[in-house]
Amino acid sequence: MVHTFECLGVYVAVDVNSGAVHVLDKTAYQVLRLQNQPLEEHCPEQLYAQLPELSREEIDGAWAELLELQNNGLLFTDDNYIDPAAAVLMQQDAPVKALCLHVSHDCNLRCKYCFASTGDFGTGHRMTMDVETAKKAIDFVVERSGKRRNIEVDFFGGEPLMAMDTVKATVDYARSIEQEKGKNFRFTITTNGVLLNDENIEYINREMSNAVLSLDGRPEVNDHMRKTVSQDGSYDVILPKFQKLVAGRGTKDYYLRGTFTRHNPDFAADVLHIADQGFRNVSVEPVVGEEDRDYAFRAEDLPGILEEYERLAEQLLQREDINFFHFNVDLTQGPCVIKRMRGCGAGCEYVAITPEGDIYPCHQFVGNEDYRLGSVHDNSFRMDLSRQFAGMNIYTRPACKECWARFYCSGGCSASNLMVNGDIQQPNEFGCEMQRKRLECAIAMKARRAGMAEG
Repeated sequence: MVHTFECLGVYVAVDVNSGAVHVLDKTAYQVLRLQNQPLEEHCPEQLYAQLPELSREEIDGAWAELLELQNNGLLFTDDNYIDPAAAVLMQQDAPVKALCLHVSHDCNLRCKYCFASTGDFGTGHRMTMDVETAKKAIDFVVERSGKRRNIEVDFFGGEPLMAMDTVKATVDYARSIEQEKGKNFRFTITTNGVLLNDENIEYINREMSNAVLSLDGRPEVNDHMRKTVSQDGSYDVILPKFQKLVAGRGTKDYYLRGTFTRHNPDFAADVLHIADQGFRNVSVEPVVGEEDRDYAFRAEDLPGILEEYERLAEQLLQREDINFFHFNVDLTQGPCVIKRMRGCGAGCEYVAITPEGDIYPCHQFVGNEDYRLGSVHDNSFRMDLSRQFAGMNIYTRPACKECWARFYCSGGCSASNLMVNGDIQQPNEFGCEMQRKRLECAIAMKARRAGMAEG
């Protein structure tokens, strides 16, 4: 499989199975676009007729260059990446290596698009996690992680700063058993920033390896969707706090994470606005929601979204100070083989734990009893369901088998698939189209920055 595309004035061919990426001149691009199967020694006669604007010499020259790539194993290669059956077996009883720890099912914002029903995850009652449940969650991941040394814990909600005592007690407990258990904990916190103060900022910058900070962009965009309980805007409250936190993080990771909706299809302006407030690392993602919501995207919105991604990419070429998460792509080695085949690991390597101690495949499955994996209180864990998630990969998802982006995307988001299609196996095609466009933009940006565009 070879995918050809033009983006940002660059002509590109991706040989899917080998991972080779080729920047072409326009003639070679036109020839390859018409060639959907491996090249023979000589250019077929009908190709000359299909490209009347080119001379035979030009076409023959491009054909020879493409044929050399093919002969060197860089074009139209076979899919011998890995035996899919063997990969499934390798993941059947994979160790749990990451927790999304819901220390709070409560929130001090009332965001319109909140997948967590403004904090209570549709339960109708708001609560925070007690310290004993948090300790049991740490014991759970230590036991389930097997021989794996590094463990990730993301403090999540709702709003985790509403349970800061539990956060601190959890970190203290995990650190106290690290040496004895042979583990190394890496902590992340995801916060809306309302409760940030000097003490919390100092603690987060000391203890958290990563901080995910929620801000949607321009004041009017952010405040339209992210309101306080009293229905006031949150932008002016949180921005200076985020600026202070990031100023003190040094080289530690962080991301300003926003959501764009049907109300701000010009989301490139929000990426640039966030960066202009002093934040280098930005992630702005499309909303996921039922189509009847006024903020949710519809099929007719897709062309405009794809165009906006390309406009953003063009602008970011002039902004070396911005690291946009969705335009990051590794064209050399990338993640390990299993990661590239299976993706995020929800339900097998990664789980979410609620304040009650219930275990789910990830935060977006919380409250769906069909996907409840167990509880830290009785040490139950449904291996049958975990193995179902472990067994999903780009070869078991039929729609992924023919997708050129499969080794970059790894099959998409199971929770999004379930919301849109009612099936964790069936990819959300709307999201897939956006992912493919983001990849094209990322690859084209790398080519442009390397000075590889024609002319």
